[in-house]
Amino acid sequence: MDSATFFSPQAGRQIEAPLRLNARFGIGDVVRHRMFDFRGVIFDIDPVFANSEEWYESIPQEIRPRRDQPYYHLFAENEDSSYVAYVSQQNLVADSENGAVEHPQVPELFGEFDGKRYRMRRSLTH
Repeated sequence: MDSATFFSPQAGRQIEAPLRLNARFGIGDVVRHRMFDFRGVIFDIDPVFANSEEWYESIPQEIRPRRDQPYYHLFAENEDSSYVAYVSQQNLVADSENGAVEHPQVPELFGEFDGKRYRMRRSLTH
């Protein structure tokens, strides 16, 4: 399989990743976590795990996801707060049917929710 490397600021090192990404979700998609009570909007995708070892090791081993899958950066929210989350593909499901996400950073990158997904602001696309 062909691969390439990229620098991950979160991991502080080069990461090797496949050239073809098998991402189930795209930027602007609304998703929710399979096990934990939060949902969010995807704003970035890593082709494989690209965060720190400390972050990875902090996940209990019995629920720790595989590294060799896409990981998504989310503007996430639950009943209590808004935050940025980093979640493996195996732990996400589509959730657009539950409407818009109220995270305060969503308008910085995206236009209005169209009922299915968010579109990146035109000024931010090529």
